[in-house]
Amino acid sequence: MGDTAEEMLAGLMAAARASVPDEVASLLAERGQSLGAWNVTVYLVDQEQYLLVPLPRSAAAGDEALGIDSTLAGRCFRQTALFEADDGRRVWLPLLDGLERLGVVQLDFPTAAARAAEEHLQAFAALAAELVMVKDAYGDLFARVRRRQPMSLAGEIAWNLLPPLTFGTDRLVISCVLAPAYDVGGDSFDYAVDADIARFAVFDAMGHGLDAGWLATVAIAAYRNARREGADLPGIVEAVDTALAGAFGSGKFVTAVLGEINLASGQLQWHAAGHPSPLLLRGGRVVKTLHAPAGLPLGLITSLGGTVTVAQESLEPGDRLLIYTDGVVEARSADGEFFGVPRLADLVARQDAAGQPAPETMRRLMHAILAHQAGRLRDDATTMLVEWQGGGAERIKP
Repeated sequence: MGDTAEEMLAGLMAAARASVPDEVASLLAERGQSLGAWNVTVYLVDQEQYLLVPLPRSAAAGDEALGIDSTLAGRCFRQTALFEADDGRRVWLPLLDGLERLGVVQLDFPTAAARAAEEHLQAFAALAAELVMVKDAYGDLFARVRRRQPMSLAGEIAWNLLPPLTFGTDRLVISCVLAPAYDVGGDSFDYAVDADIARFAVFDAMGHGLDAGWLATVAIAAYRNARREGADLPGIVEAVDTALAGAFGSGKFVTAVLGEINLASGQLQWHAAGHPSPLLLRGGRVVKTLHAPAGLPLGLITSLGGTVTVAQESLEPGDRLLIYTDGVVEARSADGEFFGVPRLADLVARQDAAGQPAPETMRRLMHAILAHQAGRLRDDATTMLVEWQGGGAERIKP
């Protein structure tokens, strides 16, 4: 089986080169036979990260979605590790793009002894994830599978602006969540990690729906353009402010936190543009709120004679920076109770103390916010968690 498995893995990407997304599940099922599997099922995480949804091999496929919090497949997703059924004939492996969790792949074998070596199973899962990432850009199947309800036009725009929700290296992890998943409008985020510097930003555009979406679109585009042109942090802030004022006049604005971390030293710089202050977590607890000189929202700085002030903080290895929009803490329960900063800080601190990786912490936070408001948010709620590793990779290893 070893030689057959190795030949199959070597030829899988070549065989998929001319395929469409709809053929990926069948191709993986066919190639999985070389690993001894009589059945292969790909599950993608749904838009709100509650379910693992099967990728159909045909229009008649009838596999059911699996709960992330209630099944072994879900545990595989949460812990990004191989799990197997008691008899060893069914295994689940995570589908990962770096640290971004795409879903899981399930392989069924006639007997436990018929399974290929674990290294071949892991390689198969890695190639399956690669296929999902590559083919996603060429069709709509994967997007349709992940959606459990209709997506608004503003939501379509918002999700197409975003980078992957999670990225990690041995020195840094960035993980984000965005809600309501199907009707988000003005919230957005972006990041870029280069050899020595990680740059990131969270934006909250005024208003709701499409109007807010246009503001966020221009803010993200201006942020990326200035960053790629080599501007420093104050220059990036000024460029976004100028772009928004030029496009929308002085009556529209976007609040934001824009920051950067020196990956070698952990030196953090940030500017808060009319936005809630980030929280700093260390050793499983919130140690401070990162206050900075009050800055005007983007789009109003030049017209109102504001200034751009950059604040600084020295991070320690393992420190986590939590950036959020006001929709997070202002989410209200049925009896009018705000989610609030203390609840936010406590939830994230408890997950940090429990050793949860950043993407799982963010998933649980999003669900807590949605549950607090019975799944119906009145405003967008976005959170970004930035963890500086200081060169240690233990927290990011699957």
